[in-house]
Amino acid sequence: MGKITAAITGVGQYLPEYILTNDELSQMVDTNDEWIMSHTGIKTRHILKGEGVGSSYMGARAVINLLDKTGVDPMSVDVVICATVTPDMFFPSTGNLIADQAGCKNAFAFDVSAACSGFLFALTTGAKFIEAGTSKRVIVVGADKMSSIVDYTDRSTCPLFGDAAGAMLIEPTEKEVGIIDGLFHVDGEGLEHLVMKAGGSVKPASHESIDAEEHFVYQEGRHVYKHAVTDMLTSSLDVMKRNNLTVDDISYLVPHQANLRIIEAVADRAGVPAEKVLVNIEHYGNTSAASIPLCIDEYKSKLKPGDKIILTAFGAGFTWGAMYIIWDI
Repeated sequence: MGKITAAITGVGQYLPEYILTNDELSQMVDTNDEWIMSHTGIKTRHILKGEGVGSSYMGARAVINLLDKTGVDPMSVDVVICATVTPDMFFPSTGNLIADQAGCKNAFAFDVSAACSGFLFALTTGAKFIEAGTSKRVIVVGADKMSSIVDYTDRSTCPLFGDAAGAMLIEPTEKEVGIIDGLFHVDGEGLEHLVMKAGGSVKPASHESIDAEEHFVYQEGRHVYKHAVTDMLTSSLDVMKRNNLTVDDISYLVPHQANLRIIEAVADRAGVPAEKVLVNIEHYGNTSAASIPLCIDEYKSKLKPGDKIILTAFGAGFTWGAMYIIWDI
């Protein structure tokens, strides 16, 4: 038997129906379409509305979409891994709830928390179950209801985020396709620059923390921008170098969809032409852990077997990394 790798055999997604436009945002906070587009490249974002629905609601529907597309029996799924920073609740895990709602009754499930890098961290974790031979079908989900932690009076952050979920199925193969390599990093120095200040065990929810509006995303934009560009660029180039790849060898770069200016800066400094960079941030905003699978699902008709693709992300923590995959669907 040859070396087992984790092949990507399906992708699914879920987007809430409600679309929040820049024009509507400009009625909520001091901003406008021109400013948002010039600073972020975002025109619209989807927002999950309704009582009693959260990240598991979206994640389960992304998994069901994936299972419907692939014709896979949910009872045959071995593991469900959910990347999220907006869990339905601290416990049980959102992955647990997604597996239940999607009918994956034979799977065990858990969450991974790595902010906007979460999907890649979860995907490399899922690949290890496949490579070890202990699991045959693993579903990795990125699901975030970012609207639940966004302050819609903060003009610097509220235009950035949207709600969505994306899911990916990985299965074993002996062909040299799927998840080939990845490099991942963390640096706790990022804590003060991108954080939700209250709600955890260090600073539990209180009247004081609520009054101080500390249960929302706090971001120092310039500092985050600098690190995001540098770290996504460096990790992408490092994983390419480790696999003897040049820009000419790469079919596509799929960056986390955080900000169009970040995406363009990474691509420009890496020498990747615009036609090789997959971008959908204009319509969805930053959907955190959902952004990479959502982008891949949107462009999957453009992908062909044998395409060499670099995925890269950066998130709170700081967390960042890059992955090299070979497409085979």
